[in-house]
Amino acid sequence: MTDSPSQSLSRPKRHNRWLMLIAAYKFVLALVFVAVGVGALRLLHKDIGDLLAKMADHLRFNPESRIVNFILDKASLLDDPLLRRIGAAAFCYAGLGMLEGIGLYLEKIWGEYLTLAVTASFLPWELFEVFRRVTWIRAGLLVVNAMVFFYLLKLVTRRGKRTDGTERSQPDV
Repeated sequence: MTDSPSQSLSRPKRHNRWLMLIAAYKFVLALVFVAVGVGALRLLHKDIGDLLAKMADHLRFNPESRIVNFILDKASLLDDPLLRRIGAAAFCYAGLGMLEGIGLYLEKIWGEYLTLAVTASFLPWELFEVFRRVTWIRAGLLVVNAMVFFYLLKLVTRRGKRTDGTERSQPDV
């Protein structure tokens, strides 16, 4: 069958720009976690304390500094099994972020529900971290993730009302 002239001249469906923005955000987060995973795996079989000491010396940090000594002490806790776990967790979370981003980019309902569930699961932890110690980065991430959560919740509940027949169909925001 061929398309009728009215169908072929109609505008292509426009993407929801907010879903595209959220998808881009998820893709960027996935890339960050891929970088963390690669970084963790590149540190395998290396003396991290020695690497950090060389870096602190190269950057001309005071070797007697409390912060430098604290970081060097904590670096001794990083061993190969822990680095493998960090890398695996980072790659898993990056995969989840890619899945969320793809689902949102394709405007699939499962992508919206997946992103809603994952975002909701991290909000209490982010809120706890902000109350524990307020920083601009923590507060900013909390605000962005809360906005994503409430926008997707609004989108999903609006779609649910339309399928029930209780609300007339309205174009997506």
